[in-house]
Amino acid sequence: MGIKSFQGARKQQQQSTSQPVALKVKDYMTTNLITFKPDQSVQQVVECLIKYKISGGPVVNDKNELVGIISEGDCLKHLSESRYYNMPLEQDNVEKRMVANVETIDGNMDVFDAANKFLQSKRRRFPIVENGKLVGQISQKDILKAALQLKGENWNSKTKG
Repeated sequence: MGIKSFQGARKQQQQSTSQPVALKVKDYMTTNLITFKPDQSVQQVVECLIKYKISGGPVVNDKNELVGIISEGDCLKHLSESRYYNMPLEQDNVEKRMVANVETIDGNMDVFDAANKFLQSKRRRFPIVENGKLVGQISQKDILKAALQLKGENWNSKTKG
């Protein structure tokens, strides 16, 4: 006599033929950026950082080409040095205080690879450049938003019903 199953008939598991959707940096990057010009004063940058509650931003020329990046830290260094040397704040401009050698990120990079790049570099933001022009910026917060969206769409949908 054979063994009977008390579980009843099993449902056939559906094989998913669709590939998981790759989350690209360009889908989560910020494109409406606050940018700075090389000839702006550091004081103007500080005012913008406070007004818009940001910690830094890209520096572009008149052709929207990325020439540097300036951060709160760069501005703090300027403030500290100007006080130490007793120099007026208006004397320096962005070009003198910005970081000119800027590491960028490819807009087609997977967001999880970008997260790893953030961890390795200790940076808070990466500009995205296409054809020499600044097209956006990805921040650590943008990566976190992408991860939350993935969790909401994929992880939870597999555990429901």
